[in-house]
Amino acid sequence: MATSQIFEQSIAIKASSTVVESCLSNLELMHRWLNPALRCEPIGNWSTELNSLSRFTIQIPILQPSLRSVVVEREPGLIVWQFEGFFKGRDRWECQPSSHGTLLLNRFEFTIPNPVVNWGFNQFAANWTKKDMQAQLRRLKRVAEEVYVLGGKDF
Repeated sequence: MATSQIFEQSIAIKASSTVVESCLSNLELMHRWLNPALRCEPIGNWSTELNSLSRFTIQIPILQPSLRSVVVEREPGLIVWQFEGFFKGRDRWECQPSSHGTLLLNRFEFTIPNPVVNWGFNQFAANWTKKDMQAQLRRLKRVAEEVYVLGGKDF
């Protein structure tokens, strides 16, 4: 049986929680900070409301593994996607207002049911994934702070 793994990180952003949340809920803004090798597509109309569906695909030649995701928790400042595919788990994004803007918390909890894929991920991709998730947070911070300075006119 595959064991659950958890990658947690946070970043302080000099922007309101509303602007930071828009970087998670607005697909155009999301594509500005997502890893360029990762594509997010709505299944139906794009939304981050409860039960909304989307697909995240890794742009690896030939394979292009994808995760089907559904929003399972949603409230102001919180979006939780649950996904299934080569990974099974949840990606939780929480905006916590602070005196200097927003603290964005991200918790990626998952299992990889296939033992061969799990071994390969842990041997070759786990550290890269952690670093990429940190880079994504830095890109999201940059986008949110740009939008905030522009007075939210980008979304």
